[in-house]
Amino acid sequence: MKSIFKSLQLLPENELNKLDALVTERKLKKGDFLIRENQICNEIVFIKSGVLRSFFLNNKGDEITNCITFENEFMAAFASFITRKPTEENIQAIFDTELQIISHENLELLYKNSIHWQEAGRKIAEMEYVTLQQRMVSFQKLTGKERYEELFRLHKKYIQLIPLHNLASFLGITPRHLSRIRKAL
Repeated sequence: MKSIFKSLQLLPENELNKLDALVTERKLKKGDFLIRENQICNEIVFIKSGVLRSFFLNNKGDEITNCITFENEFMAAFASFITRKPTEENIQAIFDTELQIISHENLELLYKNSIHWQEAGRKIAEMEYVTLQQRMVSFQKLTGKERYEELFRLHKKYIQLIPLHNLASFLGITPRHLSRIRKAL
């Protein structure tokens, strides 16, 4: 987590070092949940290793994967984290996953006591927004095959190991279509 904040080049070393006392670590086994629907999100996690997926249940009870997050990325039920209301999503480990965690309380403490942390938080929020915007645009402009190719290019290490139904749901295609795409490539 510290490396991401350091890369922003917004925090003096003494501010960056405040993370040491505020960040905790946790391991999730494959299938463990970080958060479940109807809970309030009280932490943002940074994935040191592994993969998390966010999903919700549609009106038929089907799991719809809306986000897959890889190592060196942040993950949270962000709407719940911000609004302090229960989330509609579930976040689950696809593989054994190592996390660094900062609580809502500790993040607010950093923001309250440092303009540098406010700026860093804004930058991270902007980056998350851009990622979400790019995902929405990809559904308008790219085919399922092109979305798969882009994901494969960025996350080759994990992409073949993610369960087919989770990956297909994330890409907005059927598992059968994803199998054809993989076979053609």
